[in-house]
This record gives sequence, structure tokens and C-alpha cells, in this order.
Amino acid sequence: MTTSKRLSEKKVAKFQKNITKRGSVPETSTKKGNDYPVGPILLGFFVFVVIGSSLFQIIRTATSGGMA
Repeated sequence: MTTSKRLSEKKVAKFQKNITKRGSVPETSTKKGNDYPVGPILLGFFVFVVIGSSLFQIIRTATSGGMA
């Protein structure tokens, strides 16, 4: 068997092996659980800042007569 024939058969065998594996995803690669990208303290601080600033803006607008 020549070198090019051996290499081509090796390629075909590898391709055929991949064909039979297609669509089967291992269980470990899927994400499970409720893992947040930010911590609960940072999330709480963000909510506090957003809601606090909006309340402050509403109070400031109401006290200035709507001309802020």
C-alpha cells in the first residue's frame, strides 16, 4: 500500500468515526444550575442605585414644579 493510499484511508476512517458520533453531546458539557455571572451583593447594589436614582429624580422633578 502506498503512502498516499494509507493516508487517504486514515482520513476516511477518521471521517466515518465522526459521522457516527454526530449529534451525541456528552452530559458534562451542558450547563446546569442557577449560576449568576454577578454576585447577589453586586446585583442588590445595582438595583439600589437604579431605583434610588429614579426616586430621587421623581422627587426632584415634583419639588421643582416639573421644570427640571
